[in-house]
Parts: sequence; C-alpha cells; structure tokens
Amino acid sequence: MSNSDRDGLGAFLRARRAMVRPESLGLPEYGRRRRVPGLRREEVAQLAGVSVDYYVRLEQGRGGGTSTEVLDAVARVLRLDATERAHLHRLARPPREDAVAAAPAEVRDGVRLVLDMLAGPAFVLGRCMDVLAWNAAAEALLGLSDIPEGERNMARHAFLDPRARAFYPAWEQVAAETVAHLRLDAARHPADRRAAAFVEELSARSPEFRRLWDGHAVAEKTHGRKLLRHPTAGLLDLGYETLALPGDPGLLLVVYTAEPGSPEAERLAALPAAVPV
Repeated sequence: MSNSDRDGLGAFLRARRAMVRPESLGLPEYGRRRRVPGLRREEVAQLAGVSVDYYVRLEQGRGGGTSTEVLDAVARVLRLDATERAHLHRLARPPREDAVAAAPAEVRDGVRLVLDMLAGPAFVLGRCMDVLAWNAAAEALLGLSDIPEGERNMARHAFLDPRARAFYPAWEQVAAETVAHLRLDAARHPADRRAAAFVEELSARSPEFRRLWDGHAVAEKTHGRKLLRHPTAGLLDLGYETLALPGDPGLLLVVYTAEPGSPEAERLAALPAAVPV
C-alpha cells in the first residue's frame, strides 16, 4: 500500500468516524468531556470487535491483510452505505492498476448513433467527468461547443466557471455530488497521474472544492434531479439517469429527462436546434 493509499484510508475513516453521533449507537455523549466529534477510536474498535491497537493501525494505513469481516464490521459501525463500504474495501486493499480497465478516450460510432437517436439532452462522460460527446438537445441546453476543447469537463465547469452558480440554482448540491463522484473514481484508479493533477488543480483554484474534497464523501453517479437556469428557457427542473456502457468500461451515458407535457418538456422542445458533436 502506497503512502497516498494509507493517507486516503486513514482520512476516510476519520471523516466517517466524526460523522457518527455516539447516541445513535447507544453511547453516552459525556457532555463537555467529549473532545472529538463523533466516535472515538476505542469506541469504533469495541463496537467492531477488534482491539484498539488493531483499529489504530488500520486508521494509520498499517492494517495490511485486513479481512473482509473486519472491514465489514467497521463499515457497520460507521454506518457506511453500499458505495462507501465498497470504497473502504478498495482503500484498504487497492487494486493493481493493470487490473483496472482504463476508460477509452474516444466514443464509438455506435454510441454516437445512440446519442443522436435520443430526443432529450444526453452526453457521454469519461474519466474525471470529461464530456466526450453529446447530442443536439444537449448542445441546445448546455452550449458545450462554446467551451474550448480540453476544458469540456463537468467538474471544471462547476468549480471554475463563474457562470456555474447562476446556471445551477442548487449549486451546493451539484458541487457536493460532483466531488463525491470524483473521489470515488479516483480511488478506482489510484495510479492515474492525470486525475491526481486534476484534483490538485481544482484544490488550488477553488476553496469550495478543497473543502468538499477534504470531507471524503463518495457517491455513485446514478440518477436524480438537476435544477438548471437556462438563459432563454428559464428555470428547468429536470431528472437525469446515468447509464454505464458495458462495452466501454469507465464511460457513462447521462440523459436529462422531463415529464411528457410538462412545462420543462415544452421549453426543452422550444430550444433552437443545434448540431450534435
């Protein structure tokens, strides 16, 4: 396990430990005597059924060979969901980079045909949330072709584009979801130097990104709602679905949705036609 892996495991465990309220597990708060937020190390160890020394070594990244049972017990104590539990296992036992399929940098013609056949806004995300291809509806909604090549990236837009806060009325939620997805992806590709450099750049240029990154939240990008304020269509409350492309590991197809006959659907349909890319 490399130094960065050890640091990531320890920081993740400390961050999750601080978020668990002792009383939720039947533990006393001790009033003013409790000096740390959340659980103490010895409390996690006791509830997980391991020695304090063992848990301390795990939090220091020195728990080489930690069993699945121990990791699952720690995950249970820290109230981790399925995504966070898998993230813990990955940090404790990082995959060999040659065992991780690298995402293709190009979008296949077949995927582009699927994009063009979709009536709603849709685009393909690659590593680090790069936007690799999109259809005409996405161009009309997001204006992706106006962004210089090499900068078409959803995370870069959210944190470094001064227009992002106006475009996303619920910017804080978008920012948190973006960072949680990036951190999860980074753990899956621990040797990716480009991803590490990208995180360093965002951390240096955006205090908000740095604060959220230090929170160690992780989440899959699956589905939800996105509130957008378009210059001409106005406020749009859209759903989104994210689909993994089985033939292209690492690529995600994101589709925005609107209920048929809804004001959002009518305003999306009224957007001027654009040329897909």
